[in-house]
Amino acid sequence: MSAQCPTPLHEDEVVLLGHGAGGRLSAELLGTLILPALDGAHGPLEDAALLPGHRELVMSTDSFVVSPLFFPGGDIGSLAVHGTVNDLAMRGAWPLALSVSLIVEEGLPLAELRSVVGSLGKAAQDVGVPVITGDTKVVGRGAADRLFVNTTGVGQRHGSLHPSAALARPGDAVLLSGPIGLHGTTVLSTREGLGFESDIASDTRPLHRLVGALAPLGADVHVLRDPTRGGLASALNEIARDSRVAVEIEQSAVPVPGPVASACDLLGLDPLIVANEGCLVAFVAADVADAALSALRSLPEGAQAVRIGEVLREGPAARVTQRTLVGARRIVDMPLGEQLPRIC
Repeated sequence: MSAQCPTPLHEDEVVLLGHGAGGRLSAELLGTLILPALDGAHGPLEDAALLPGHRELVMSTDSFVVSPLFFPGGDIGSLAVHGTVNDLAMRGAWPLALSVSLIVEEGLPLAELRSVVGSLGKAAQDVGVPVITGDTKVVGRGAADRLFVNTTGVGQRHGSLHPSAALARPGDAVLLSGPIGLHGTTVLSTREGLGFESDIASDTRPLHRLVGALAPLGADVHVLRDPTRGGLASALNEIARDSRVAVEIEQSAVPVPGPVASACDLLGLDPLIVANEGCLVAFVAADVADAALSALRSLPEGAQAVRIGEVLREGPAARVTQRTLVGARRIVDMPLGEQLPRIC
């Protein structure tokens, strides 16, 4: 009689869509496979990295594989610019230059490619950041889903504004610059023909001006993060984990547009895990919270900024909780994997 291991080896494991969703599976893939192979440094995984030897320069790269290519409020071209500009901004940096690489599937209509590239160029011009280099590859039919876009950005940090996911402190106020769930809901509805896209549009937009408005607060701005893949839930859990703090938010304070709430109710989704492309989360010292809100509200993209919670002075480290409408508390978990595929 042969003995069998109760925990079999998984030599046939494969990559899942959930590994790219920004939740626990993504963290597992990075921590156990990608970072060790690249001799990645230990520490918080930021939206952008400081350049070695040039501490005021920041670099970020991202690939965009959204389906469909066009959706209410935007398209893959403008989304690529905004996403990279925003990643730089979350480290307190103003964009200096972008690179753009295109992977185009054979058979893509030139009219669609022209529209995407035109939108990308206009978005870069509107931000005021030049596209200085790039690359284009064409692959055979079936080797890509129409068009993938990769953008890399370099930025320069604002003076004393040096936010990091590891700098949240007990007593900090948690601010949100606008409503959540618009991007993910719009893309999903457009792709699946759910009909909600007639009432909502993606919130994709650049956030660097909002960060510039916070710059006078300097070191009192501890953390900035744009809640993209995995939504607000992932962003808050990453900050709580990297800062080793307990975070609590108020359900009644988190702005969820009516159509987003309706779509989430229909699909059984929590709005906290739905992706965004045009809002940011800021952890700031409590005594500058009002000044930070005024700064955010001074610009159109931050007109609906609100305070949604705080960093608790006591509580389990790396835990996020939500005080519900009836006064109870529930744990806000990091999403496991993919619930809204191909939204960015």
